[in-house]
Amino acid sequence: MTQQSWLASFVLTFVPLFIVIAAVRNLPFVIILNEERSPSERRKLIRDAVITALILGVLFLFLGKFLLQIMGISIGVFAIGGGVILLVLSITYLLSNETHIHEKEELVAVVPVGTPLTVGPATLTTLLLLGTQFPIYWVLISFVLNIAIVWVIYWQSTKILLFLGKAGVTVISKVFSLLLAAIAVNMVIQGLSIIHVLHLTN
Repeated sequence: MTQQSWLASFVLTFVPLFIVIAAVRNLPFVIILNEERSPSERRKLIRDAVITALILGVLFLFLGKFLLQIMGISIGVFAIGGGVILLVLSITYLLSNETHIHEKEELVAVVPVGTPLTVGPATLTTLLLLGTQFPIYWVLISFVLNIAIVWVIYWQSTKILLFLGKAGVTVISKVFSLLLAAIAVNMVIQGLSIIHVLHLTN
C-alpha cells in the first residue's frame, strides 16, 4: 500500500466517524449530567461512557454483519434505517435550543452518554458501511482514535465550555448537526445503492 493510499484510507475512515460521533455536540449533555457530581463521580461517568461506546462499536464492527444476517436484514436496509434516524436526530438538534436529558441515575454513563449519544445507530451504521469499503483494521484504528478524542473532550468538558462559552458550543453543535444531516442523506443513498434501488456513478 502506497503512502497516498494509506493516507486516503485513514482520512476516509476517520473523518466520517469524527463527524458522526461529534463529541462537541454532546458537551451540553455531558456538562448537565456532571454539574451536581463530585470530581471522582465525573471521572467514573466519563470512563464508563467511553468504555461502553468503545466496546459497543468494536463488537458491532466485527459482529454487526453477522447479526444482521441472522435477522435477515441487509446492510443496505440497515444503512437506510440508520440514515433516516440520523437525519431525524440532526434536524432535531438543529431546531432544538435546549437539552432534554436530566437523569441522574447510576446507569446514565451507559445510557444515554455511552449510547446513543456517543455511539448510536448512525455511528454503528457508519462502522458497518466503512467495514465493507475499507480494510477493517483501518476502520478499527480510526474508531479507536475517535473514541480517544471523545475521552479528551468529555474529560475537559468544563474547560471547553469556559473557553468557548455557551454560545460557542451551541454554534459548533449546530454546524456538526448540519454535517450530520449531510452524512444521513449519504447513508440513505448508499443504502439504496446497495439494495440496487439506486445506481451511483463514480
